[in-house]
Amino acid sequence: MILQDVQNAISERKICVLIPTYNNEKTLKRVIDGVWEYTENIIVINDGSTDSTAEILSGYREITVISLPNNKGKGNALKTGFRKAQELGFDYAITIDSDGQHYPDDIPVFVEALLHEKEDVLLIGNRNMSQDGIPKKSSFGNRFSNFWFWFETGIKLEDTQSGYRLYPLHKIPKKYFTPKFEFEIEIIVRTAWKRIPVKNVPVKVLYDPAERVSHFRPFKDFTRISILNTILVIITLFYIAPRNFIHDFRKKSFKKFIKEDVLESDGSNRIKAFSIALGIFIGLSPLWGFHTLIVISLAVVLKLNKVLAFVASNISLPPFIPFIIAASLYLGSPFVHGNSNIFEHELDFELVKNNLVQYLIGSLILASTASSLVGIGVYLLLNKFSPEDN
Repeated sequence: MILQDVQNAISERKICVLIPTYNNEKTLKRVIDGVWEYTENIIVINDGSTDSTAEILSGYREITVISLPNNKGKGNALKTGFRKAQELGFDYAITIDSDGQHYPDDIPVFVEALLHEKEDVLLIGNRNMSQDGIPKKSSFGNRFSNFWFWFETGIKLEDTQSGYRLYPLHKIPKKYFTPKFEFEIEIIVRTAWKRIPVKNVPVKVLYDPAERVSHFRPFKDFTRISILNTILVIITLFYIAPRNFIHDFRKKSFKKFIKEDVLESDGSNRIKAFSIALGIFIGLSPLWGFHTLIVISLAVVLKLNKVLAFVASNISLPPFIPFIIAASLYLGSPFVHGNSNIFEHELDFELVKNNLVQYLIGSLILASTASSLVGIGVYLLLNKFSPEDN
């Protein structure tokens, strides 16, 4: 796209650029000037800076400046910017960091990508974290974030931590729970939960230790991010996944739902057999109360059929529990020495311990054996009725 086309598209699609800043006096002017080449729709949020940021911003009369009295974190600055952008009538906001790591001349990448989309989308700049010059801790943190984002949304991205983004202002959540760096994780996860596509677009990145000022506090912020991901995972497993399951069930005919979501027609027979075997193993394991959480989590991590694994795990329904426990005790008895018959001996600590060990060992034997036999049986059966090409 030529410059004029980019400028016209920014105006027509009502796009603004948000620049949150905190003590980035070395790079702020360069970033603003770079953005200025593409649009005057600029909102700078001065998050309580104590350096010469206010003086620098006083030289720009045409842009919108929001000055916060105290530093409350990047998340709070972005929320403030989003509210202002909507008040001014914008539909999209491109966010760019003021520390100089983002190149303003990548703005056309976001604009062009948006123009090619038929629906609203949240775009995140992919900085190619495997290239030379990227700090190892940043690369590791990005991989860590990518994994949990995939776990929580089912969307695979190469970069989820880049602050260079395009947000659809009327599709993102209206209320948030985090004020600092972890906000950028919360917003993309919760936007994805609303079934808004989240995609990467390629951008350049500059890490210059002489200019760049990072306000990331490794221990505190990593702890906050870990706590947030823990909460998001719990919500995913106990609300989002069941909600999506019910939504898809209602949306499709029963036959189509069984074919696409339960049998996953594009999944191999081996995947289906492994999914059922996993469900049987977890259902027979001595992890009462956590079967659903564990089986869905493992199915997601191992890329198995979540529905088949969940259904198979229900082998431990209440009517079957006495038989499962009895079989486990029987299989575990040869491995326990000492008194274990509760009908012939007085109840004491030794007896309880022996029965518990006997049950744990037996249940693992039962789970391993049953899951292996069922998995092999299902695989052979599927291959008989629906053979796959080698």
